[in-house]
Amino acid sequence: MKFEVELKFPVDDLTTIESQLEDLGGIIEVPKRQADKYYSHPSRNFAETDEALRIRRVGDQNFITYKGPKVDDSTKTRREIEVPLISGATGAANIVDMFESLGFTPVAEVTKDRRKSHIQYEGFDVLVAMDEVLNLGKFVELEITSGEEDMEAAKEAIAKLADQLGLSNSERRSYLELILGET
Repeated sequence: MKFEVELKFPVDDLTTIESQLEDLGGIIEVPKRQADKYYSHPSRNFAETDEALRIRRVGDQNFITYKGPKVDDSTKTRREIEVPLISGATGAANIVDMFESLGFTPVAEVTKDRRKSHIQYEGFDVLVAMDEVLNLGKFVELEITSGEEDMEAAKEAIAKLADQLGLSNSERRSYLELILGET
């Protein structure tokens, strides 16, 4: 079972982080627009169970993602299952039609421009995502995908990296929760 071990931080400026990542050997990718459409379940309340189901569009690519409940009180660590779908507008429209036919209803859409970098840190491949989220602002996410056996070490590594990058005031709420104004 794979877990997404993550910390997210609101920031005023991304250029300092970019420079620090380059000093750590990271290569910053060009920004890509991501549009995430979130759905509610027809028979359980994802806000209460701390789960999420979304369709993500990145250019012509489409993905369906399930996110399980957070496993602790200090990070955004949770189980994540992501499956690629048929690419293109038709592929996205077909999965939307399937979801809505099954009783799932759209909740909100989160749109962001994301620049990624991967760095090696404390023995882990760390994905650093620098996001400019429509109507929310700028954020930096530090993420490690790990098995359950490495989860604690992964949490320690991203906390240490966050400290090294000068990131503070971690935000545990998802972009969806922030847009919906949930606490």
